[in-house]
Amino acid sequence: MSADLLVEIGTEELPPKALRSLIDAFAAGVDERLAEARLEHAGIRSFASPRRLALIIEGLADKQPDRRVSQKGPPTKIAFDDDGTPKPPALAFAKKCGVDVTELERTATDKGEWLSYETFETGRPTAELIADILDQALLAMPIPRRMRWGDTDIEFVRPVHWVVLLHGDEVLDASVLGVEAGRDSDGHRFHAPGPLPVASAGDYVETLKSKGYVIADMQERRKLVVDGVNAEAANANGRIVDGESLYDEVNALVEWPVAITGRFEDRFLELPPEVVISTLTGHQRYFPVEDANGDLMPLFVTVANLNSKDPARVIDGNERVIRPRLADAAFFWDSDKSTTLEERRAGLGSVVYQQGLGTLKEKSERIKRLVEKLAEDAGIDAAHAGRAAELCKCDLLTGMVGEFPDLQGIMGAYYADVDGEAEAVSLAIREHYQPRFAGDALPESPAGQLLAVADRLDTLAGVFALGKKPSGNRDPFGLRRAALGVVRILIECELEVDFDALLAVAIDAQPRQHEATDGLHEFVYERLKSYCADHGATPEAFDAVAAVGTASLPDFKRRIDAVGTFLSLPEAESLAAANKRIANILKKSGSASALDAALLSEPAELALHEGVQAATADVGPKLESGNYTEALKGLAVLRAPVDTFFDDVMVMAEDEKTRNNRLALLAGLRRLFSGVADISRLSIS
Repeated sequence: MSADLLVEIGTEELPPKALRSLIDAFAAGVDERLAEARLEHAGIRSFASPRRLALIIEGLADKQPDRRVSQKGPPTKIAFDDDGTPKPPALAFAKKCGVDVTELERTATDKGEWLSYETFETGRPTAELIADILDQALLAMPIPRRMRWGDTDIEFVRPVHWVVLLHGDEVLDASVLGVEAGRDSDGHRFHAPGPLPVASAGDYVETLKSKGYVIADMQERRKLVVDGVNAEAANANGRIVDGESLYDEVNALVEWPVAITGRFEDRFLELPPEVVISTLTGHQRYFPVEDANGDLMPLFVTVANLNSKDPARVIDGNERVIRPRLADAAFFWDSDKSTTLEERRAGLGSVVYQQGLGTLKEKSERIKRLVEKLAEDAGIDAAHAGRAAELCKCDLLTGMVGEFPDLQGIMGAYYADVDGEAEAVSLAIREHYQPRFAGDALPESPAGQLLAVADRLDTLAGVFALGKKPSGNRDPFGLRRAALGVVRILIECELEVDFDALLAVAIDAQPRQHEATDGLHEFVYERLKSYCADHGATPEAFDAVAAVGTASLPDFKRRIDAVGTFLSLPEAESLAAANKRIANILKKSGSASALDAALLSEPAELALHEGVQAATADVGPKLESGNYTEALKGLAVLRAPVDTFFDDVMVMAEDEKTRNNRLALLAGLRRLFSGVADISRLSIS
């Protein structure tokens, strides 16, 4: 017999940004433990709102299936004496099985005969198992900080007020997180407060919606939020600004979403648009509205968690909340402009960047030195980037960034414009935090690219110098993101610099050193490996390029791409195998002497020599220009002479001069292929 099982954990308001991960972890944990308990079901549907986590386990069996359990004992040859008298191993096994030795069975296998015992195990009822399954799943959820309530030691993300546990229409007698289960849920705080009986698991969603004013399905509720917000903006002849950044969080804040539109004074549109947007979205989770030209309108859309009889009062309340927030932002804007970024530079010397790494002023000086090194290597004028390095951290001392930390860099650019700094300097300050997250846009200006790389390299070298490199899932300084940002900028912006030398400069500039900095190169290259993998490179291709070494990351990526193209050629498998064979031969034989063409006599070795000479003439210029894809394509013509050589020629000839000359020929061939990557490391199936 089977029926749907409803589990609902009713809590105080759950953290909105974690709601999706909480319910996903709960569902996955229950699914895993049901499998361990051998409780069959047809699938799990999950539901979540600010005050509840719920699962409907479809078609859950009412008990475990019965089964026969075989226990394997000791070999009979050590379990009995020659006369058949049981020895201690047999007696111990019988005691373990709870039977007399005479009731044990013998099982013959190809490895001998063993004592065994088979029992029939009756499956336990679901009702006896479910509470423990749920408690284990809830305990294993990824909750950084758990709360206690009452006088118990029970902990959860928020205090638990009720638990619904229905198998079909039957309440299971169980306690979850210290709360006795029943059939009473709880409706909307204002529209339907108090107990809300659920008749059966199948009635759950509709009961909450029709009687409780709660949309339990997150996807359904999100669609109502998205549609409602965009409809309000459209009614005002506008459109929502970057709604995707807020939809999920707002969805996790409401149970009965109703979109409404409010206004603020036109004078606040004189503020930088990022300030208005940050004020609306960061403080209040309001959706900004822009017109068809992309200009902000003095409007916002918010989502109320109720269907008010007097919407005007709700709108007025929201407008009264946002007005002082915007007024504060306007005050900071006017106040900050009275002091230039240059005047704030001295103040950086009194702000500790990180204990052991000096002040923000010292960091900006290190960044400037790195920028100058980068600019020299890349052939870019360092003047604007150097000036931006001096000023890029000054906005951290402004009132605006103190109130809106997400605007650092952005406000620095605005203040630099006010101060009359060069446009390239302002743009570099704005861009140097990019990319801020995965998939974010990269800096577009050369100065911004140099500054962004230098800032991240100083952070990486500094934190490694403190011996605080990331471990496991912990990365409090965001070093993985910083390293990936460096990789992306250098490659995608094609900054041809000696990365290893640059890293050494960043490490040497730190006020303290630590042996952990030895691992910084490997740490960044792990991010490079992940980046290449995301762009289709195999681990073998990465290792093949890394084996030949290249200081430029854009050059590294071009080689990776060339190897990828090479692997698609029909000649690739044969040439990779040949290179692997050559590598093994040369490794065993030691260094090869210089080639003497006069000693070549066999037709196959003469043909290979001619092929290598022709390929060198063709491929050499392509390697020089970095056209690695065409270079490897050009080397594909060597497949036939290489195959023939290994078929017809004995490399390790008895005559020493002949043997050494053939080894020299192979060494030249290997050097030619290694101009791009170590092809011998590729495995092709």
